[in-house]
Amino acid sequence: MAIQYSITHRTNAMTDIATQAGINAVIKLFSGAAPANCGTVDSGTLLVQFAGNATQFGTATSGVLTASAVAGVNATATGTPGYFRVYPNAATTSNAVFQGTVGTTGTDMILTAATVTAGQACTFTSLTTTAFGV
Repeated sequence: MAIQYSITHRTNAMTDIATQAGINAVIKLFSGAAPANCGTVDSGTLLVQFAGNATQFGTATSGVLTASAVAGVNATATGTPGYFRVYPNAATTSNAVFQGTVGTTGTDMILTAATVTAGQACTFTSLTTTAFGV
C-alpha cells in the first residue's frame, strides 16, 4: 500500500502551495520535458507566459487547489507544450513552486490544441492540482 495522508494534511499542503505562489503568480508553458525538480533551471523553449492575478488561487478543499482564469496573452514562440511551471510573482529560472505536464489528454494541464504558434492568442481557464497520497 502507498502512503496515504489525511484530507486535512492534503488541504494544508495545497494551501501552502497557494501561499508560496502568492498573488500574481506567473504560469509558464515550455516545450520539452519538465526539469528534474522545481529548483532545476527552466529547460526547453518558453512558449507562453501568463501573469496571474490577486485572486488566482482560491481556497484548497479536500486536498485540491484550483487556479482561476487569468488574462489571455499571445504566445511568444512556436512549439508543442510539454510542461508548465507556476512561480511566485518574482519569477526566476529556478524558483518554481510546482510544475506538471501539458497536453491535450491525460496530463496535469489540459490544452485544447497540441501546438502553440507564436503570436497566437492563448487563454488559461483553469488548473487543478491534487495533493499527494490521496
